[in-house]
Amino acid sequence: MDGLNTSISIHFSPVVPTLWLIAIAALAVLLCVYGAYKRKQGTSLRIITAALFLLALCNPSVLEENRKPVKDVAVVLVDQSPSQSYGARQERSERAVNAVIAQIGHREDLELRIVRAPETAGGLATETRLFDTLDVALADVPRQRRAGVLVISDGQIHDVPQSPDIQGDYGPVHLLLSGEQDEIDRQLVILEAPSYGIVGKTVTVKYKIEDHGQTGGGTAYLTIKRQNEKSEFLNVPVNTEQSIELNIQHAGQNVFELASAPVDGEITSANNKAALMVNGVRERLRVLLVSGQPYAGARTWRDLLTSDPSVDLVHFTILREPDKLDATPQDELSLIAFPFRELFEVKLYDFDLIVFDRYRLNRILPDFYFKNIATYVKEGGAFLEVSGPSFAGEDSIFYTALSDVLPGAPTGEILRQPFRPALSEIGQHHPVTGSLVWKGMSAGATPPLWGPWLRQVQLKRQRGEILMKGIGDNPLLILDRVGKGRVAQLASDQVWLWARGFEEGGPHTELMRRIVHWLMKEPELDERALNITVSGETILLRSRDFKGANASVAMTDPQGTLRPITLERTPSGWLEATVKAGEIGIYSFEDAYGETRFAIVGDLNPPELRGVITTDTLMKPMLTAARGRSLWLGDTPAPSIRMINKTHNRFYGGGWVGLRKNSEFTVQGLKEKDILPGWLMLSILLGFAILTWWYEGHALKSRRKKE
Repeated sequence: MDGLNTSISIHFSPVVPTLWLIAIAALAVLLCVYGAYKRKQGTSLRIITAALFLLALCNPSVLEENRKPVKDVAVVLVDQSPSQSYGARQERSERAVNAVIAQIGHREDLELRIVRAPETAGGLATETRLFDTLDVALADVPRQRRAGVLVISDGQIHDVPQSPDIQGDYGPVHLLLSGEQDEIDRQLVILEAPSYGIVGKTVTVKYKIEDHGQTGGGTAYLTIKRQNEKSEFLNVPVNTEQSIELNIQHAGQNVFELASAPVDGEITSANNKAALMVNGVRERLRVLLVSGQPYAGARTWRDLLTSDPSVDLVHFTILREPDKLDATPQDELSLIAFPFRELFEVKLYDFDLIVFDRYRLNRILPDFYFKNIATYVKEGGAFLEVSGPSFAGEDSIFYTALSDVLPGAPTGEILRQPFRPALSEIGQHHPVTGSLVWKGMSAGATPPLWGPWLRQVQLKRQRGEILMKGIGDNPLLILDRVGKGRVAQLASDQVWLWARGFEEGGPHTELMRRIVHWLMKEPELDERALNITVSGETILLRSRDFKGANASVAMTDPQGTLRPITLERTPSGWLEATVKAGEIGIYSFEDAYGETRFAIVGDLNPPELRGVITTDTLMKPMLTAARGRSLWLGDTPAPSIRMINKTHNRFYGGGWVGLRKNSEFTVQGLKEKDILPGWLMLSILLGFAILTWWYEGHALKSRRKKE
């Protein structure tokens, strides 16, 4: 293969321009034809002389080439996508590679390249893209040197060229199927799923359970897991489009998992489930604000709530209590009676948030309605109590059933002196208060620019987290979770001073907004929420939970394997952990509070999991265009491989496949020699010219003598 071959050919280098040569040749032909037509003597010699003259003008020479044969290039394209890990596919593929190398790897006229694709090895490739990598591997190989491609795969390839011109660029292409014949698989396919839904309403999800092969059943069980709720089971027909209604329970991310029951003997169960993430959007937020005796701060809460166009506010202010005595006739009063039954019994659960602002006990609201409010909170409602002076006295609402849900108990003391609200250690990192900024102050710093408040009710914390402190480090803002609901308690009615700009004021709007949104379970303000971010193969887990230096989370991978993940405290106050995903699919994480979050690595319906059955369907058009075939490997390491001349129309036969023998070469040296020396060629021309002249003269004399 490394030796040189010699090739000899005739080369012409005309001494005159080509057009002149054509003109001279045409004139010579005309003269010869005319002489033949007139039957003149010596016409044959004239033709020979003219031909020799034209040959001399063409300047023929002998061209001697020293040629060096070059190797053809054949590629073994090995599929290493996740689906190749099923069954014995990977083992068969490696056995086939070794068998091909043993057959043709030693040939001197062939360069064998082993190309493995996709380049993202392991379980994270969401598509099987082999030909992109193949194009890169053959970029330095001219088309005329390509011997062909042996593709070792399950046939689930997602970038097969569709153009016949491109399909023929590789030479003959053959597909060696690594899987089993008659495979079966069941997969859950999401056909339509909305990204957003209105809180309190349902969204429609369309799906299909697809069975491939002989699964032996016409129906399948579907499990529906709703976040932090009991699972639901349905028996649905397979291979038929179905729909299901899912309820959007809260704002932010609502996660659902759909899973179909596995089939005995199926290739994989990784494609039997799908996680849906629907962002809940509140259509309208209904808030009930009940103010006690009128004071300057009542308008602050009202302005905050009415400034949000998505809030429907119902506001009642107690202007005249039943025991108030005055001379105003009843028929002249313009006040309306407090509709306690309608608000706290009939329509209580229509409200998303209840705010008691400086409310004190009186004969307007019967005691058992406070028990209704406490039950409402435990079942998922939200309650905010803004403490006024009455909260420290005998008329405190703490001495009702609300004591079961309020995190702070009054000591009976009212602290009256100027003080600047300060963040507690937890409050400096809590999402409600940790990033509060006012007039250039950095987030989480001591707030010297916050204006002072003048009064605070002394509380004793019973439960919950203290985010802000006031006089003598007494609790100022406490947040707590009660059952499924949430409670916030602000131990002062002086926030309105910030709104008025008293001594520089403070971040009243942002503080009040965040308190309300935390009560409404806004995910961004949830300190316990396990925030999950997926970037490629990396899953980042973060939580602001304040309990302990670390936390443990139970992770379940797509194959159902359970393992613990430890979140460690960072200097910034976050609990964090990083997980390297080993494969595409759904990962679930359950925290210490029993709440579950999901991470989807890859697409919702990744092509790599959408088709896992071994087939040559996707490759058939290319195999036909490239004059190749598909073969099942089975127990045979690899078919017999032959080198076939490039003129053949088919590169396969019974039990064998062929590669194209192109017989290409490079020219290493070139020698050019004249066929005859110039003087010899001139002598021959003169000789024939003289012979022709003599012959015609002799013939003319003979004819005249006869006449």
